[in-house]
Amino acid sequence: MTKPIGYIINPLVRHSAERDPEALAKAVHDPQTAMVVLAGDLPILQAGEPGTGLLPAAILDRITSRREQVLLGTLEGRPVVATLALPEAAGLFQDDPAFAVADLRAIAVRDLVPQEELGILAMAKSMLDWHARHRFCANCGAATQAGQAGFRRDCANCGAQHFPRTDPVVIMLIAHGDRCLMGRQARFPEKMYSCLAGFLEPGETVEAAVRRETFEEAGIRVGAVRYLASQPWPFPSSLMIGCIGEALTDEIAFDGEELEDARWFTKEDVRLMLEGAHETFQAPARIAIANHLLREWVKE
Repeated sequence: MTKPIGYIINPLVRHSAERDPEALAKAVHDPQTAMVVLAGDLPILQAGEPGTGLLPAAILDRITSRREQVLLGTLEGRPVVATLALPEAAGLFQDDPAFAVADLRAIAVRDLVPQEELGILAMAKSMLDWHARHRFCANCGAATQAGQAGFRRDCANCGAQHFPRTDPVVIMLIAHGDRCLMGRQARFPEKMYSCLAGFLEPGETVEAAVRRETFEEAGIRVGAVRYLASQPWPFPSSLMIGCIGEALTDEIAFDGEELEDARWFTKEDVRLMLEGAHETFQAPARIAIANHLLREWVKE
């Protein structure tokens, strides 16, 4: 069975139309509440095979450095609250065999929690990161306070209300006959190539962004573009919009700033990369939507 794209499964009922001012306070003081705790960027897990990121409410007794909390929703009627602690709180759990501390990528790659919890952890990380980055009003500069159970920040000085943001990113498999275009950045693991990607700009359609980014990064002109799938990407808070595009040209030209290299790969190359059997190149991890785009293209 193919492993699902990372972070796309989220069984929470969000209750987005029902967040009253007291909802978060009630959930925090409910002993049945499940706590998702991040020490800085690192989720705290209860160890196991797999473990879980849904901790008992009493876990907060061990953490005194709490900064922000968000009522994410309910899971089978049980409130789920995300709590941001200072990074040093990770040290309270790192030597305790009952717990594990890991970054969200490692949790997904190593299957440290059930698949259905990955989306919850991703949501928690994105929300808490947004709070950490938006403590002051973009309108007047005054300090803001969390509202609407953590899904809004309010400025008492000018009355502005600020809401969580998700940054749309296009990621595209560009095909030209029996070949597809992939590139690599210097920060990638050795030998790994992936689909090209870039942020959607204001006033731009998804299709236009695919064509623009492909030409800017690799000098390839793209014609038809079709949507395939999407993925929340909580680093810090993006939505990856997966597309397949048809190349109109095949002469690659890249400037070396965005990409370290770009080249065409045959379907046989990609199949071997996905199987981990290619002698020279590697595919993106299975949790990434790029892996899914490549698999769908090989099947076609």
